[in-house]
Parts: sequence; C-alpha cells; structure tokens
Amino acid sequence: MTEGNFVDYVKVHLESGNGGKGSVHLHREKFITKGGPDGGDGGRGGHVIVRGNKNLWTLLGFKFTRTFRAGHGEHGSKNRSSGADGQDVYLEVPLGTVIKDAETLEVLMEITEDQEEKILLEGGMGGRGNWHFRTATNQTPRYAQPGKSGQELDLILELKVLADVGLVGFPNAGKSTLLSVLTSAQPKIADYEFTTLKPNLGIVEYRDFKSFVIADIPGIIEGAAEGKGLGHYFLRHIERNSTLLFLIPADSKDISKEYEILLDELRRYNPELLDKDRLIAISKTDMLDEELIAEMRIELDKDFKDVPYMFISSVAQIGLVELKDRLWAMLNK
Repeated sequence: MTEGNFVDYVKVHLESGNGGKGSVHLHREKFITKGGPDGGDGGRGGHVIVRGNKNLWTLLGFKFTRTFRAGHGEHGSKNRSSGADGQDVYLEVPLGTVIKDAETLEVLMEITEDQEEKILLEGGMGGRGNWHFRTATNQTPRYAQPGKSGQELDLILELKVLADVGLVGFPNAGKSTLLSVLTSAQPKIADYEFTTLKPNLGIVEYRDFKSFVIADIPGIIEGAAEGKGLGHYFLRHIERNSTLLFLIPADSKDISKEYEILLDELRRYNPELLDKDRLIAISKTDMLDEELIAEMRIELDKDFKDVPYMFISSVAQIGLVELKDRLWAMLNK
C-alpha cells in the first residue's frame, strides 16, 4: 500500500431521500360510478447507511467522492399502489472507523464488525394516499399527505488502525526497517527523518501458522501532543493497539530520557495509553560490542525496573526471534 493510498480522515456530506407524495385518486370503472378513494402511499426516501468491510484498510474510497445522496421515494398512484422506496446509499468503511458530527465533533458511532450496518440518515417517510382519510362523513377525500423531506448532515470519518502492536519512537528510530524485516510490508526507508508519512501495517508470521498485526506509526517528536510534527496526527492509531513497542536506537544520547519523552507525549494525548502493555527495544545494536552492551544493561536495569527491554538489530537480524516471542506472549498472556 503506497502512502498516497492511505486515507484515514475524511469529511463527507450526506443527503437522504425525500418521501414520495400520497396519491389523490378516485376509483373509476365501467358500471361503477362512485368507486371511492383509492390513492396509494408514497414510497419512503432512501437511507444513507454505513457498512463495515473487513477487506478495506483505508478510507481511500472517499478521497475523491465526498457527497452522497440517496434516492427519492416515488409518488403513490391509483388502485392503492404504493410508490417505490428511494434507493439506499451504502458507505463501505474499514473496521475501526469512528463517525463524528462535523459541527459538534460528537462521536455518533463506531464500526468494528464486518458487515455491521448502521443508518446514518433516515430517508423521509412517504405520504399517505387519500384512501387512508375516508370516513363515514367524508367518503371522497380529495387530499393526501405530502412526503417528508430527507435530511442533510456533514460527518467526519476517522479511521483508527486496528493492530495488535504499535511501534512508537522518534523519527529515524528504525521502525520502518523493523517492520520490513518482521513482515512483508514495504514501507519507505531512508536515512532522514519523517520518511514515514502514513501508518504502515504488516502481518507478523509466527509459529504454527499463527500471526499478529503490527503498525508502524509515523515518528513522534517532543510536543507532538500539542500539534508539533506529524506524530500528533497519528497518535489516535495507537489507541487501538493492545501492546506498545517503544523503539529507541542504541546511539541515542540518553535512552531513558528519550523513553520518558515518548511516554509523556502519550500521557498528554490520552492518559489511558499508559495502561497498555509496553516493551522497549533498543535498536541498531549491531554497532555495539558485548562489553558495551553489558555496561548499558547495568544502567538500563536501574532505569527500566518496571518495563522489560531487549536489544535488537533489524539489519543484522539480532534478537528478532526473541522479540516475536516476547510480543506473542504479551498479546496472549
């Protein structure tokens, strides 16, 4: 999936259909001079319906089409014939899509199951024909109900990636490289910051045909929770990960401080993120020898008493099997 195809935030305009008018008709037939009212009902306007689709990963389908209009109901006719209902419009969305009111930003619903359907806008009800209004004192009513108008609404569709593990780290920490090694995903990799501009998903194959999904979240920088850099735009994707994998390069000036900065950004964005399981991976350790790693362990044991950590290298394939074992155990504890 290319970065341009990953769309996770769109604003759409919806219009449901108008209901059809009820018919004003009096029955006429040979040898029947006064057949009475027989006007049929109008059809209801089309609904606008959202439907979950497990085969979709982004909101790409809404990139160029932002307005959706349901069909109008047809008018009633003679012989108590009801008009046809307006055609419903379906919005196919990936699982994990949150739907908000564009004006109030109120969360209206969330789609989490495949083929789950919810009505976003109901179509207008069709009007009743004059057949319904006949009485003993008014046997030939010459009026019927008009159909009700449809509704209009602006909504925000916001996708929160459904992944088991979320990669958290500063730009150029090696997240994309790790994802490309653990999975068949092909994220953009280069030796400069912010090479990842959109979240990347990959499926990690584990033993006995088991697997889990890992997401590479674009780099977070200090102040991301306040809107700096790119990280603040993608922090919402971490909310759906059950385990957070913090990736910190071994050549960092202060590994503990970098971890605390990342943790603080998550705390300021949403304190509930700190309740998730955490694992720290010290990346790019192919640059270190055994003696230096031993010295680092002494310091890290003091700083990371409550959080497990390990040393890995994506390029040299060091510690990756153990990393998958750790993650699998955390996901299935």
